[in-house]
Amino acid sequence: MADPAEILEFWLEEVDPKFWYQSNTDLDAEITERFYDSWLAACDGGLNHWIEGALGSLAFILLTDQFPRNMFRSDPRAFRSDALALFAAQKATEQLWDLDVPAPERQFFYLPYEHSEDLALQDHCIELISTRLPDEVELLLHAKAHRLIINDFGRFPYRNSALGRDSTSLEEVFLQKGGYVFAVENVKLGWFYHVCCQK
Repeated sequence: MADPAEILEFWLEEVDPKFWYQSNTDLDAEITERFYDSWLAACDGGLNHWIEGALGSLAFILLTDQFPRNMFRSDPRAFRSDALALFAAQKATEQLWDLDVPAPERQFFYLPYEHSEDLALQDHCIELISTRLPDEVELLLHAKAHRLIINDFGRFPYRNSALGRDSTSLEEVFLQKGGYVFAVENVKLGWFYHVCCQK
């Protein structure tokens, strides 16, 4: 069973930041081997005591928000612990613990909001990044892309297959045009997806 220090050392020191958001099968396998049991413990409520400060909360969020997305690509388990991660992120940001962590690792406190299919939480994510990481222009761009997808579709269409959800015709067009990559490009251009998808 891993402890918070091991998780933070692994993700923030051992892993090259270029792989934080890139698919890498070797990294996924290592995360599964080293942290799967800890993730299960978190899902069962056994690690909630970590959420009592900046570093413990950050480790908990990595374990419940980031790591399952590596361990379970195209699998509904990738989102199983999202509610736990969001709870930790909300407590941490309310207590301002996130401000005790430097950039760029501070961004992980905001990703559970960004991964939510709730528009109000998406708005709060943009507010947090804008005020607490104002120099992270690329991070804000991606937060806006997530927010606009939820505004237009009410959910992330690229999760539909993993979650057994039927896609609407408009979502199908969005996915055919590139899905999230298409969304990011639209944000850069200031377009709305529903306008683009209908063309």
